Amino acid sequence: MERKNSVKLILFGEDDIDDQELLRESLNSVDPDFSMHFVITGRKLLNELDNLPDDQLPCLIVLDYNMPEMNGAEILQLLKKNHRYDSIPKIVWSTSRSDSFKNICLDCGANDYIVKPSSVKELTEALRHMLSFC
Repeated sequence: MERKNSVKLILFGEDDIDDQELLRESLNSVDPDFSMHFVITGRKLLNELDNLPDDQLPCLIVLDYNMPEMNGAEILQLLKKNHRYDSIPKIVWSTSRSDSFKNICLDCGANDYIVKPSSVKELTEALRHMLSFC
């Protein structure tokens, strides 16, 4: 996971390739000083985080609620056990509008829970909101 020093990194747990491409394109139009690194499973995300030097940790972690191997809440619970990640904001990104899922994620340490938008305009607004955490 390489990046230029001036670029802020967002680590994104998202297994849908189409969503990845849409997010990458939209982020580039919102703010090119940010880059996204996508990981498709919860275990890979945790492994990549554990292997990053402290000075290369992401400014934000965004988790799809429904990821292979572990869901967003399970990942949050594991991140919460490691104080190394306390200062990194975490957002869950989901198609579900379930208050139950949202409350579980917030209780597990998410700073926010965002329902995946259905338009490019809503996606742009959601990305701007995400960037406000960095």
